[in-house]
Amino acid sequence: MAICVAKALDKQKGLDIQILRIEELTILADYFIIASGSATTQVRAMADEVEKTLEESGVRLGHREGFDAGGWVLLDYGSVVVHIFLPATRDFYSLDRLWEDADRIELPE
Repeated sequence: MAICVAKALDKQKGLDIQILRIEELTILADYFIIASGSATTQVRAMADEVEKTLEESGVRLGHREGFDAGGWVLLDYGSVVVHIFLPATRDFYSLDRLWEDADRIELPE
């Protein structure tokens, strides 16, 4: 599912997509997917694409936060949590650095 999410983000031209395997570091989730969009409209389009793609695969969204503001959208699918940021917001919260001990999964071509 994490790869499917990353591909959906890439389809919408997401920037700096990171798949972090965090299952051995926390009970929050198995994977965090972190990506950036260049504008709030792109961040929302990326979130919509993830929701559409997973819904078509029969995966239901548990919770969504931040869609209206668009600076940081969080999509919670239980074992996979998706964070889509504007670049400045991503830099400020620095989840990439916070979870630097996580294994990075390469996005397939």
